[in-house]
Amino acid sequence: MTVIVRDLRPDMRADTEGFTRVRQLALPFILFTPESVAYDAAHAHPDAHFRPLVAEEDGEIIGTAGVSLAHESAEPGQGHVNVYVHPEHTRRGAGSLLVRAAEEHLTAVGATRLLSWVLDEPGNHAFAERHGYRKGRSAHFLRLDLAQGALPPLQDPPPGVELRTGADFADDPRPLFELHAETTSDEPGEIDIEITDYEAWLEETWRHPLLSHELTSVALVDGRPAAFSAARTDGGTRYGTAMTGTARAFRGRGLAKLAKNHSLHRARTAGYTEAITGNDAGNDPMIAINKWFGYEICATEVHYVRELG
Repeated sequence: MTVIVRDLRPDMRADTEGFTRVRQLALPFILFTPESVAYDAAHAHPDAHFRPLVAEEDGEIIGTAGVSLAHESAEPGQGHVNVYVHPEHTRRGAGSLLVRAAEEHLTAVGATRLLSWVLDEPGNHAFAERHGYRKGRSAHFLRLDLAQGALPPLQDPPPGVELRTGADFADDPRPLFELHAETTSDEPGEIDIEITDYEAWLEETWRHPLLSHELTSVALVDGRPAAFSAARTDGGTRYGTAMTGTARAFRGRGLAKLAKNHSLHRARTAGYTEAITGNDAGNDPMIAINKWFGYEICATEVHYVRELG
């Protein structure tokens, strides 16, 4: 049996379904659907040089790779190499072939530093290190049972604070773009991100098929968006928090917790039974908030780094 690596064909349903199936099995802590896989491929920023790859064995997709440049970073040349193989098809060379193809692509478009998320499981660390990557910071995936778990009770907003949904900003989402940009720039991570392109944000984030405007919560202070919790759903039973944050001027007032609690309650009312999210291991305030909601750490991943040249 021969394993080959090729580009994903986003217009082919069999490809997007195969890509989604592998990701759901190998990485069940992030939401993927065939529609979201096709959308990401079609709407990635050109400067990202985004290239989704698949490993195929006898016509079956058994591995995937998301490959791109971190074009929103002020430091050029940083690339992402995220490889996941079907759990029943490991040790057949698919991972190594995907890494090689990804590195060749990123080197050709100017990458000098590669970063790869690796699940903290037996064998994965050795695989990354054999390919020249060194261990960096960690992050956690967290899960909450919305069907059985007890959420904190809803609270009325304090004076001067109003809760709205993302849908209320359908005509003009720019205030949410500005809030998202500010909070993202303060997130801990290996790469500093600066979101400045409003039109790109509309394409890649606001119009993304997984984003639920109705379940996204926004806390306004005197009419100004001050905190938010962005929600994604798979259209079935799973709900994910894409981002929760507070503008610098309003931190320390519990607004992010307030917004996320309202979003979680609406998600449960809408029939979602599982909530997932992720936090950098060094983001203690957000981890504490999620544990207050009842989330439990269900997996850990490690960011591996390889310096080229």
